[in-house]
Amino acid sequence: MKIRDLLRRKGNNVLTLAVTATVADAVNVLRDHGIGCVVVTDSTGAIAGIVSERDISHAFGAVAAESPVSDLMTRDVRTCPPDEDVEALAALMTDQRVRHVPVVENGRLSGLVSIGDVVKAHLDELRRERDHLVAYVQS
Repeated sequence: MKIRDLLRRKGNNVLTLAVTATVADAVNVLRDHGIGCVVVTDSTGAIAGIVSERDISHAFGAVAAESPVSDLMTRDVRTCPPDEDVEALAALMTDQRVRHVPVVENGRLSGLVSIGDVVKAHLDELRRERDHLVAYVQS
């Protein structure tokens, strides 16, 4: 299965914040939308970083709510193309302990995949295979 297939089911809407947004803005977006991270973009729309709940909790007390989100965002963002294999992305996410990977196509942000999305896709695949085998054995 390809990331493109996963996004087709999940959807490709990605919430973003401007690099000039504050830490408080990031907290509000995460809380209001019930999400674990938000992609930070520069003035051209390019990915400048990513801010997760973990980034915020690690910076708690060291960074003021009025500080720019750029003070705590992860700048070295792993991305993948939509034609990436889900299994390959799962390996990357596991090896590098990355929970969220933006999907980039032709230089533009086209989706966001979480480790939960990858696990769900894998479980769905296993269920389909099981159902196919059960149907084969019962026929």
